[in-house]
Amino acid sequence: MKIAVIGTGYVGLVVGVCLAENGNEVVCVDKDEAKVATLEAGRMPMYEPGLEEMVRRNHGLDRLKYSTDLHAAVRASEIVFIAVGTPQDEDGSADLHHVLDVARGVGRAIDKYTVVVDKSTVPVGTAQTVRAAVAGETSQSFSVVSNPEFLKQGAAIEDFMKPDRVVIGIEPGDDRAGQVMRELYAPFTRTGAPIMMMDTASAELCKYASNSLLAARISFMNEIANVCELVGADVDHVRKAMGGDRRIGSSFLFPGVGYGGSCFPKDVKALLKSSADKGYDFQTLRAAEAVNQIQKTRIVRKMESHFGGLQGRTTALWGLAFKPRTDDMREAPAIAIIESLLAKGAAVRAYDPEAAPAARRLFGDRITLCEKTYDALAGVDALVIVTEWNEFREPDFRRMRQLMRTPVVFDGRNIYSPEHMRALGFTYFSIGR
Repeated sequence: MKIAVIGTGYVGLVVGVCLAENGNEVVCVDKDEAKVATLEAGRMPMYEPGLEEMVRRNHGLDRLKYSTDLHAAVRASEIVFIAVGTPQDEDGSADLHHVLDVARGVGRAIDKYTVVVDKSTVPVGTAQTVRAAVAGETSQSFSVVSNPEFLKQGAAIEDFMKPDRVVIGIEPGDDRAGQVMRELYAPFTRTGAPIMMMDTASAELCKYASNSLLAARISFMNEIANVCELVGADVDHVRKAMGGDRRIGSSFLFPGVGYGGSCFPKDVKALLKSSADKGYDFQTLRAAEAVNQIQKTRIVRKMESHFGGLQGRTTALWGLAFKPRTDDMREAPAIAIIESLLAKGAAVRAYDPEAAPAARRLFGDRITLCEKTYDALAGVDALVIVTEWNEFREPDFRRMRQLMRTPVVFDGRNIYSPEHMRALGFTYFSIGR
């Protein structure tokens, strides 16, 4: 198939290259000429495992191309994916002006029947708004489809190539669009993953519902961990027993320093706002968001209690990205932790294998960014584990003790054994244990 993907951000580029990998002819469109030039040169605008190699291979085989010409790309395509950003407004709602600008551009360009696919995460009702925007610019026949993405940063290629499910929202009776989308996704679902056809409103809501439920699970487990500390229980035992219940399962039961990233915070706020707009107070979700904000700096309060204040202390952070295998610091717990430490008079030394450029843009020279893992530990009073990168799991503990002024570790991801750390001579704090 001939496909245009409008937007070369995280979602657009992953969608484009994965569709090209299966033999489709894909053109990724972006109005940012510098970004297109960067991609043409084989450089990636973000870090995602496996993405660079796949992009280069498909670009080299002429299955994946880049362009700033939306009009020409749309006219050459049967399917047009809209994958531009939907930034969060101050009130928590999703800003759709990029989506609608593209929709109008698509309407001006199409010269034959075209399937227009909403791939961006958008609130309920957007498919109808997009339809009106396209229809206002053309008399050609077209369909609007809602096809939410479920890509986890750090595993996006695997998620797209081997999906748990494919959700496709079509307008009632639009069998033509349904058939086109089934044909497009058939190669990705041969192992039995379902293609779920539904109305566009349900498709739009399921993305927000899925992410919001996962966010609520994280906040619930963080509160369970906080209770464990108060009553002397071990959250590892509790979560394993919970996960053994088939009705619950073991996913997203790990406590920590809160959730972040480009999806959970934004999607929770968007669902809260869209619910409020309909007169509904989504109380459980509002509580989950409030708990998450508190959890991000709870570890700083533990540090303050241990040291009797943080003025003049130096703290090391291992991990800055909101999760491993990404360079994304959007809404990352590390941001709240660093800002709190600085406000309390502490100096911060930090290391992350991928997120240093993002941290430099956020903090400038207010913190010291280190190029190597152990560089961050030189002369510090404490180490905070913020992101559970694999390289932090089995460090040289003896070297750590030698480098640190005081061997105190605050483990925000519970990657070490309390007994082992204490046997090695560390003062050790974790979450819920």
